Amino acid sequence: MLKNILRNKLLIIIYCTVTVASANAQDINNTKSVEAKIDQIMSSLTMEEKVAMCHAQSKFSSPGVERLGIPELWMSDGPHGVRGEINWDNWGYAEWTNDSITAFPALTCLAATFNPNLSKDYGRSIGEEARYRKKDVLLGPGVNMYRSPLNGRNFEYMGEDPFLASKMVVPYIQGVQQNGVSACVKHYALNNQELWRDKINVEVSDRALHEIYLPAFKAAVEEGKVWSIMGSYNQYKGQFCGHNSILLNTILKKDWNFDGVVITDWGGAHNTKQAALNGLDIEMGTGTDGLTTSTKNAYDSYYLADPFLKLLKSGEIKEEVLNDKVRRILRLMLRTNKNPNRPFGRMNNQEHIDAARKIAGEGIVLLKNEASFFPINTSKKMTIAVIGENATKSMTVGGGSSELKAKTEISPLEGLKNRYKNATIIHAMGYASGPSAYDRVIPSTLDANKLKQEAIEVASKADIVLFFGGLNKNHLQDCEGADRKEFKLPFGQDELLKELLKVNSNIGVVLVSGNAVEMPWISKIKALMQTWYLGSVAGDAIADVISGDINPSGKLPFSFPKKLGDNAAHSFGELSYPGDGINQYYKEDILVGYRWFDTKKITPLFAFGQGESYTTFELSKLNTEKKEYAKNQAILISGNISNTRNRDGSEVVQVYIGKLNSKVKRAEKELKGFLKIAVAKGSNADFTISIDVNSLSFYDESISNWNLEKGDYLIYIGNSSNNISKKIKITIK
Repeated sequence: MLKNILRNKLLIIIYCTVTVASANAQDINNTKSVEAKIDQIMSSLTMEEKVAMCHAQSKFSSPGVERLGIPELWMSDGPHGVRGEINWDNWGYAEWTNDSITAFPALTCLAATFNPNLSKDYGRSIGEEARYRKKDVLLGPGVNMYRSPLNGRNFEYMGEDPFLASKMVVPYIQGVQQNGVSACVKHYALNNQELWRDKINVEVSDRALHEIYLPAFKAAVEEGKVWSIMGSYNQYKGQFCGHNSILLNTILKKDWNFDGVVITDWGGAHNTKQAALNGLDIEMGTGTDGLTTSTKNAYDSYYLADPFLKLLKSGEIKEEVLNDKVRRILRLMLRTNKNPNRPFGRMNNQEHIDAARKIAGEGIVLLKNEASFFPINTSKKMTIAVIGENATKSMTVGGGSSELKAKTEISPLEGLKNRYKNATIIHAMGYASGPSAYDRVIPSTLDANKLKQEAIEVASKADIVLFFGGLNKNHLQDCEGADRKEFKLPFGQDELLKELLKVNSNIGVVLVSGNAVEMPWISKIKALMQTWYLGSVAGDAIADVISGDINPSGKLPFSFPKKLGDNAAHSFGELSYPGDGINQYYKEDILVGYRWFDTKKITPLFAFGQGESYTTFELSKLNTEKKEYAKNQAILISGNISNTRNRDGSEVVQVYIGKLNSKVKRAEKELKGFLKIAVAKGSNADFTISIDVNSLSFYDESISNWNLEKGDYLIYIGNSSNNISKKIKITIK
């Protein structure tokens, strides 16, 4: 507590004594004046002071130089909200009373909106809250690819398609950083599972690396101009990614010209020489995955602390290596806590709640709607049975580092009761999860059979049954630190649904999860809605869509396989996922997600980009302005979309392109453009989508560069990867 008080007083002193001015956050890219300021500061720093800036001084801060008025760097977990305040030297919560925030929907939901404008709103809102809390670096967003539906951390990412993730991550970064707070894109790279994440060595082709797993990071750097990046825990080519020469020195800093700071994931550093020489700038959380209480002078024992200083003084490592790190750290400070023009930020407020609710509403995906089960009329007198623990369970707590201290959280049951004033709503828990544990799923102490019987009795008396199922954010569910053990729904939900269907066939399922699940009951239920983890206003947003106040427009950002073996990574056996504990091999190569399903002609349960509406849309007049193109040109795809029913709505036009008769292995088609369009009832709108011809290139391992193949290509235009309205052939000369 004393350290936190002293920290706040020190910040006030520092803000009064800083004399090194800087430009606006938006204008502070690598200018001569900024570099001159950095030179001025560097000349005043001792070697010891510079080394100290390269490692943590607490769980979430790295030191400044008090002598020169250089402030500490303060970081906070994201990416769905600013995490509650953590103690200085351990992972307990500091029990502050003023650190409650707006919990935003999970990034899977954001990706499902297919709306980059909402991503900008998301980033701006969360950035304002981070700035208000005096944070300099927000640890997020995450853009690792959805490779396996068992990955416990998929809910923090933006789906299985690198193009979608790239288009959604850039405005998020811009929104955060306009507040003078650095986004920190993570986890770079290939952290696509939680099991053995701290040691597994990923063997993947250069082509798959560049075509699937790096594009969103590249977009974050080159388009989003992100100021910091977090290295991942796992290994690539036998070297830990937190200090991996290929990923950090060659690709990130040389090829992409990244001028920001590389930060380890907490506990992600393993070797002083590699940390020093292979591109790491700030080391955080060294210990047992960063989860230990520090011993005396522990921070001085970090790899980039006294051991680094010793190698510098002996001449074994040149001081220019240290200077590059410190220059990057100072550049980050000039963009954040040494920028006198940064805004003050704002704590959770109605605008942030409104943004969270809009994102949630646009991200909910309607997957099945037999006999127009949804929307449910709010004025009708009826009995609605709301069954399931997920109707009442808090989903802002838990999940690992993305857990949140939300000021408020409206449950689905509460949201429905607020909306359906004329209905009789009865809730039965039906099933129950046990407490969270790191090594196993602990059964609930509640009587499972009694819960089931209560739910069956309630369902038998209801006009409509809404079953709130799915996963939760306990360990071995959607949670950092471990993967799911099985693809099916946990806690006996499948068996419960089977029994409920015997007494009432008018059932709609509302899934709350960040992952695909097995659905043996899908043909028997009337409707299915995928609602993700929606944060502070989850209940209101779900009620918005169920009632029809909001017309669903979300699209799946990843495929739902019918069975686990249909997923590409799992189809190749254990060496592909999860590996043997030492190595794993990405045997599916570039065929991730819908690329696999399309190319191998495997029908998914639900396809990438799929999502229904309460209205219907028709695409027409689809065409390209010409049929032949050359390198560096833009393919302009035009068309018209009409709303044919009596309800306003939005549709996502999706453009995929595939190479005909390619000389190299290719996916049948790949997403290359999309546009979300709002169309009023009974009206229509013209649209144009532009696609850069160069984006049709493949990564050619023979030249270690991109190669645009000449010949015929097929353009697929539709509203999901498996619903194509028109195909157009073009030629690249």
